[in-house]
Amino acid sequence: MIRSAVALVLTALALTACVTETSGELRPQSPPDLEEAARINTQLGVDYARQGQFEVAEEKLRKAVEQNDRYAQAHGVLAFVLTQRGDREGAEREYRRALALAPDDAATHNNFGVLLCELGKVKEADRAFQAALANRNYATPEAAWTNAGICQRQASDPRAETSFREALKINPEYRAALAQIAQLTYAAGDWARTDAFLKRYEKLGSLPPDLLLIAASTQRKLGDRAAARRYEQTLISGFPESDQAVQLLKNPPAP
Repeated sequence: MIRSAVALVLTALALTACVTETSGELRPQSPPDLEEAARINTQLGVDYARQGQFEVAEEKLRKAVEQNDRYAQAHGVLAFVLTQRGDREGAEREYRRALALAPDDAATHNNFGVLLCELGKVKEADRAFQAALANRNYATPEAAWTNAGICQRQASDPRAETSFREALKINPEYRAALAQIAQLTYAAGDWARTDAFLKRYEKLGSLPPDLLLIAASTQRKLGDRAAARRYEQTLISGFPESDQAVQLLKNPPAP
């Protein structure tokens, strides 16, 4: 479906470049619409990025910014792709350019905040997340709250739990926030609350390997060895090659 859409776009571009005939005379080509070309190349970049083809995506997006350097979305998506390719310096530059052009773009603020946190620029990252949250039209504020909490947690900032709770107020079924707050309460030794958050997560879907290991350990702390063994067996049988399964097999708990 995606390839077909790309093919149709390329065909449309080819048609607009053709020369038409009227009364036997050729009309000169009209000047290329660079803004539309930039939009199309940006969409192609998005499509390739969704397929994990980040090298091709970068080519399309660099072409888009050449065609229209004031197209904020092209810079924002290029920044994301550069992050995936490990070029954090280039990504930071593109995010700043995107936000200079569209300072109210909440999604770009959120994505930039994630990068800033990875770069260790915690205070600036927090400002980016808050800028995203300040936009009342932001469709997924729970994502920014969760990312803010992750960054705060990495910096041992006590506000982290509050941020995760804010995310869950907006969307009680937001699994990323449930996972993070379960890990936070587990690290704090609050087994009962960890168990409660993990059970909320389980109602929405199966636990990933890291949470299965936490769930098993939590049940042992709570004295339910049978439940702990069920989680351990699920981890080993369902994710045998995961780091958590390997860790469990190397260091099995007492029966």
